[in-house]
Amino acid sequence: MPTSWKVLKLLVLSLASVFLLGGCSMIDDYLFGGGEEMNPAELMARGMEKMDKGQYKAAVESFQMIKDRYPYSKYAVLAELRMADALYRTEEYDAAFEAYDEFEKLHPKHKHIPYVIYQKGMCHFRQMRSNDREQSHTLRAKEEFERLIRRFPRDDYAHLARKNIRKCLIFLAEYELNVGHFYFKMGKYKAALARYDYIIKNYPDMGQYSEALEYISRCKQKLAEGEKKKEKKG
Repeated sequence: MPTSWKVLKLLVLSLASVFLLGGCSMIDDYLFGGGEEMNPAELMARGMEKMDKGQYKAAVESFQMIKDRYPYSKYAVLAELRMADALYRTEEYDAAFEAYDEFEKLHPKHKHIPYVIYQKGMCHFRQMRSNDREQSHTLRAKEEFERLIRRFPRDDYAHLARKNIRKCLIFLAEYELNVGHFYFKMGKYKAALARYDYIIKNYPDMGQYSEALEYISRCKQKLAEGEKKKEKKG
């Protein structure tokens, strides 16, 4: 093989290695950035374009580059927020929550804080489980929405939060009702009664009130029957 071909082959292999090591983001930089490192404005534009196209993972890469390469640019703060949004859109809710939480800690007086708190609540709201499962996400969503309402009661996002809180309460009430029914079927009437009483006291307007009252009566009847049986045996 001629020397010139060997040199050309080595050059091609070297370039291939550079792109492989740099990953897709480097190739993207060369394709869209004219072979030069993109500036923060270009990266932001590319990230927003990817968001508009629904290419959220690619958008995350662009916003992360701004954070890493240009942390003091005027686009850095916006990149932090949009990266959280992109993670939320990919349904990576735990990662999105962390990104929103970091934004709130770093920029507690930013104008978008009501939105950030709302989104933190939504990260848990989107993970709420069916009413026969534990409700930790429901409780945490409710806490974030309530915090938003306390801090910014007249904000538009507070109005949205109020609607979502009602949905959280319905989930919690239905969960308590299911647990009560579980105890009732197991014959653990005192435990069931405690659950039904809790619904009456804490979720009176969520649609489970009548059913809870009916089962309170049943529990008391079963408990009374149990006491009579004990007395006869005694």
